[in-house]
Amino acid sequence: MTHLAYVALGSNLGERAQNLRAAIAALDALPGTHVNAASSMYVSAAMGADEPQPDYFNGVVGLDTALAPHALLAALQQIEHAAGRTRIAGIRNTARTLDLDLLLFDDLVIADHGLRVPHPLLQDRAFVLLPLLEIAPGCVVPGRGPARDMLPRVASQRIARVAEPAIPA
Repeated sequence: MTHLAYVALGSNLGERAQNLRAAIAALDALPGTHVNAASSMYVSAAMGADEPQPDYFNGVVGLDTALAPHALLAALQQIEHAAGRTRIAGIRNTARTLDLDLLLFDDLVIADHGLRVPHPLLQDRAFVLLPLLEIAPGCVVPGRGPARDMLPRVASQRIARVAEPAIPA
């Protein structure tokens, strides 16, 4: 059985655009998985950081995957680790070479100790909503409604679409 999942990508360290391109290739190489859509690349300010950080490059991809939600999350974390991301217990919003967030998985709502889908902050982040709506304009977030209706709450966030290079599909 194939599932539809959406994954947000972000990078604010190193070669940000290349980090996202490499992540997309790694996602497409996962067993039983194919990248079916990729947004343009966007640049946005780091959010929630205690200290100033470089701007992020962001995007969203759609996946057709045979992986179960927890297996996909584990694969995302392995890709992050391979890209040089290190996690420090208790410290959030640090600069990173790669950040992959599972936003949506079919129309499931999952809330357990290791995974929350839909992503709990999806509706609060322009750098997620704009690229998601670019590739899935009719997207409805389970339990929350149409993603397009969430745009007014992020209207004040600084974000710009990068004309070149777009994230390759």
